[in-house]
Amino acid sequence: MREQPDGAALLAIAREVLLRELLPGLPEDKVYAARMIANAMGIAERQLRAGEGPAQEERGALVALLHREGELAELNRELAARIRQGGFDGNREAWSLLWDSTLQRVRESAPKALPASDRMG
Repeated sequence: MREQPDGAALLAIAREVLLRELLPGLPEDKVYAARMIANAMGIAERQLRAGEGPAQEERGALVALLHREGELAELNRELAARIRQGGFDGNREAWSLLWDSTLQRVRESAPKALPASDRMG
């Protein structure tokens, strides 16, 4: 059995301490760096909470679109190359995959930028 709190909760606690207790006492020239660290911690927390599901869904959609197996990074490189070559111009399935991928990235990096209905649970 794993220790509680889990990694995502530990990141959330550490981020909160950084923002509420440490940040106010930092010299002005260190505030930006501390906020960048806090933002990175928030992204890591959201990625941990989401688990591998989003990456697996993206890989599955890429396999279906490209009609071949491969690792996620490799499939993304092929998709990008084929888009640059015009291979998916007007392709609704490719557009949908890109939109879903964009939403997932925003959910992880800036969830407040999305309407509540598009945010993670």
